[in-house]
Amino acid sequence: MTKPKVLISDKMDPNAARIFEERGCDVDVITGETPEQLIARIGDYDGLAIRSSTKVTAAILDAATNLKVVGRAGIGVDNVDISYASGKGVVVMNTPFGNSITTAEHAIAMMFALARQIPEANTRTQQGEWPKNAFMGVEVTGKTLGLIGAGNIGSIVAARALGLKMKVVAFDPFLTPDRAVEIGVEKVTLDELLARADFITLHTPLTDETRNILSAENLAKAKPGVRIVNCARGGLIDEAALAELLESGHIAGAALDVFESEPAKESPLFGKPNFICTPHLGASTTEAQVNVALQVAEQMADYLVNGGVSNALNMPSLSAEEAPKLRPYMKLAESLGSLVGQLAHGNLTQISIEREGSAADLNGKPITGAVLAGLMRQYSDTVNMVNAPYLAKERGLDVREIRHDREGVYHTLLRVTVGTEQGDRSVAGTLFGSEAPRLVEIFGVGIEAELEGNMLYIVNEDAPGFIGRIGTLLGENGINIGTFHLGRRDAGGEAVLLLSVDMPIPADVVAKASALEGVKVVTPLAF
Repeated sequence: MTKPKVLISDKMDPNAARIFEERGCDVDVITGETPEQLIARIGDYDGLAIRSSTKVTAAILDAATNLKVVGRAGIGVDNVDISYASGKGVVVMNTPFGNSITTAEHAIAMMFALARQIPEANTRTQQGEWPKNAFMGVEVTGKTLGLIGAGNIGSIVAARALGLKMKVVAFDPFLTPDRAVEIGVEKVTLDELLARADFITLHTPLTDETRNILSAENLAKAKPGVRIVNCARGGLIDEAALAELLESGHIAGAALDVFESEPAKESPLFGKPNFICTPHLGASTTEAQVNVALQVAEQMADYLVNGGVSNALNMPSLSAEEAPKLRPYMKLAESLGSLVGQLAHGNLTQISIEREGSAADLNGKPITGAVLAGLMRQYSDTVNMVNAPYLAKERGLDVREIRHDREGVYHTLLRVTVGTEQGDRSVAGTLFGSEAPRLVEIFGVGIEAELEGNMLYIVNEDAPGFIGRIGTLLGENGINIGTFHLGRRDAGGEAVLLLSVDMPIPADVVAKASALEGVKVVTPLAF
């Protein structure tokens, strides 16, 4: 078996390469290349490990014909075109926890530096002055800290602030009341936070919803004398408006580790009173650099070698421990999706994926992804679990996941139902011996079959002699039958025949089969 090949294109801890090798990957470390050089090289690799220097653009992804995963050693993925990568079926991972403590500590350090005006006091003292009476700081004890974003890093900042005897309020639409209690913060609206906070720290990604969250309007709403810290992402604050409010004194101080445009060679904030800044140092500690490098190597190797998915931004998580258990279910799910996609004609409007029995207790997202991959293969020959949900969304398909606690006839069951202009069409399958996928129902007709290779689906009138006629037709055309599966609704009613054959069935043979007496539908299938 050929080992997956990984390229490390940015400088990172050398132990990352060792981990790739120990876990079954071949790895090359080639840093500092131009985009053109990377485009020429990337087609040889299954994985690309980066930090912030490499820009994973559409042009690079187009050239990356074998690429399966991009791993960012760090949290920010502004340098990766995630949407385009998803369309190409490439998993994008980051390491959101490797530098969390480091970034949180930097925010706390910046808060203290603001409160006591340490940078300016240091500069003037080293210039030979003794400006003891020029600086009057404030204590943080008893003050209110406002968190914009209470996720992983925000919750660490909250814990440190509570240890400093501060009161912490948080604005985060995804923060549940129970989680707020757990981390010791009060959940508030953004307007409430602005009105109450003595210090504000930002801990949210840059999205369409969060861009310019501290706009000129919102900054004007802030409590007079507030001090603002941003160690998250540039673009969250209107920098020009912040500069004006520092000049006016409405905002007592600001500390930025990130800027809207980086590297920040110039800024309206430079030189403003009580403004301090650092050159994006939030993750710059020895411990953090080692952690994120090791973590990205572990994650990428798990995916390339074992199929485990963790910290992916465009695919459901699937641990390396879950992968072997889920693999037969995902094979079944993909086959069912493919079957219903090949048979349900017309404009598909919705799809539901139902799990019952043992399947109900499993991680449903990978199963849904596998169903969609099978279904969307009718529309794209490069579809996989990563880009299938995006293709489904582009086609306006309403995807529903349903979990049943009930026990049915089978110990485990997956059912896939698509809504079409002609009504719902449903197929169902199970696992034999927890490993072997089997179809057990097709459009309401019970039938047991393996779904693999080339097959022929026929709906006909249940009448004597039909099996002989179809067998003769295929034999006369040199087509060997592998397996034969029959089902029917009622005696003498509508019957279903599903047979596997050793070769693709030519169009003229399909036409001849369609012309046989009693035949209603003939559809060649491929799995």
